Amino acid sequence: MLKEAITTSIFDLFKIGPGPSSSHTIGPMKAAYDFLQRTYTLPHDLLLEPLQIKIHLYGSLSATGKGHGTDRAVIAGLLGWLPDTCEPNAFTVLLKNPDDAYPISIQNEALTLTAKSIVFERGRYDSPHPNTLVFRLMSNGKVILEEEYYSVGGGFIQRKGEDPQAASTKIPAFPFSTMKELKEHLSKNKISLTDLMIANEMALTGLAKKEIYQKIDDILETMHKAVKRGLRHKGVLPGTIKLRRKAPVLFEQAKSHASTTDSFMVFLNAYCMAASEENAAGNIVVTAPTSGASGVIPGITYLLRNHYHYDKQKLREGMMAAAAVGFLIKHNASISGAEMGCMGEIGSASAMAAAMLSYCAGRPIETVESAAEIAIEHHLGMTCDPIGGYVQIPCIERNAMGAIKAYNAYLLASSGNTGYQKITLDSVIKVMRATGKDMSKKYKETSQAGLALSATEC
Repeated sequence: MLKEAITTSIFDLFKIGPGPSSSHTIGPMKAAYDFLQRTYTLPHDLLLEPLQIKIHLYGSLSATGKGHGTDRAVIAGLLGWLPDTCEPNAFTVLLKNPDDAYPISIQNEALTLTAKSIVFERGRYDSPHPNTLVFRLMSNGKVILEEEYYSVGGGFIQRKGEDPQAASTKIPAFPFSTMKELKEHLSKNKISLTDLMIANEMALTGLAKKEIYQKIDDILETMHKAVKRGLRHKGVLPGTIKLRRKAPVLFEQAKSHASTTDSFMVFLNAYCMAASEENAAGNIVVTAPTSGASGVIPGITYLLRNHYHYDKQKLREGMMAAAAVGFLIKHNASISGAEMGCMGEIGSASAMAAAMLSYCAGRPIETVESAAEIAIEHHLGMTCDPIGGYVQIPCIERNAMGAIKAYNAYLLASSGNTGYQKITLDSVIKVMRATGKDMSKKYKETSQAGLALSATEC
C-alpha cells in the first residue's frame, strides 16, 4: 500500500452540524463529547467532591471563539450533544445569560458547568496546532483527567498522543495520496472516478453502493434545505455587527431579471449567500469542506439541480469529484482557516466546486484537475480576517465569490488543451501549504489584522 494513503470518508468531509464554524464549533463540540466519554472510564474512587471541569481555549479558538460559538460548543459537547443531532435552537441559547448554569453527571457524581468553566487563554502556548483545547477534570482541587485536542479544520479533531493515521485500519480499494496517483489508477484500471470513489468508500466504511448514494442524497438535501431557508429568512444576523441578510433580496432581483444574460450569476450569488447566512445564524449546514465555506457547493449544486436540471446521479457523481479534490487538499495542505487563512476554506471549496462542475459536464479527469488547480491558484494568500470574530464579513460574500471563481475556473479549464497546462494540482497544493505556513498568524482566523480592524467602521 502507498505510504499515507488517504483514508478519509466522503461523510467525514461533508458533515452535518450547526454553524457558524466547523473548526470553532463542530470540532470543539466533538472534542468535548470525547472528553465526556473518557470521564466515564475513570475509577469511581477518584471522583471526590467538589468536581469541576475547566476548558482552556488557545490560539485562534481563544481569539475568535466567542464570535464563533466555541464556548457554546464545548458546553454542548459536555452535555452529551453531537453536531449532527443537536437541536440548533437549543444550541443557540446556550450561555445566552452570563449566569446560566448546566448540571451534568459523571458516574452519578454531579457538577455544574458555567461560563466561568471556560478560559480564553490569550497568552502564548506552545502547541502543534493553532486551534487547541485542553480539558481538565478536577476532583477536590486535583486534576484527575487531562486531555488536549486540536480542531484541525472541517470539524476534524485530533487528540494529543493519538496518531490520526493509525485511527483507520481500513485500506481503500485504490489507495492514493496525490492527483498523479489517482490518475494512474484511473488509467491503469480503466475505471471512472465515480467507480473509484465508490470502491474506496465501500472499503473504508463497509457501506453498500446504494447506502452511499442515499447518504450523498441526504447531504445534498441538507445543503439545499439551508439554501431554501436562507432565501426565505430576512432580518439581522446574530452578533454585534448587526449585518442584514442579503440573499432574499438578491433572489427577488434574480427572478425579476430572469431573462437577462447574467441572471444565472445573480441566482448563484443568492443561493451561496443564503446557505452562508444560515451558517452565520448558527443553523444546520454541511461542512463543504468547512462551515465557513458551506455556501459554495450548496449554491453550485442548487444551481445545477434547478437551472441545469441535472438528475440525482449526476449530482452524486459531482459530489464525489468534489470530495476527491477535498481529500487531496486536506491530506497535503489543510482546510483550516487557522492554518491556511481563507484559501484553506473558500479556496478549497472553490476548487472542489470547479472539479464538480467539470465532472458533471462530462469533462475528462485532466480538465477536472485543471479546473481545481486554477481555482486554488486564484485564492492563494487569501487571509482569514473576520470582523468581530463572526463568520459574516467578509465570509458570506466570499462564498458567493468562491462559487463564481469556481465557475470561471471550469470555463477556463474547458477552453483549451489541458496538455498545455503548466501547473498541476499537486504542485499548487504544495504552494498552498507553503503559503499558509509563511502567512502571519494575524491573518489566520484571529481577527487581529486586515478587514477585522475595520470593525469600528461597521
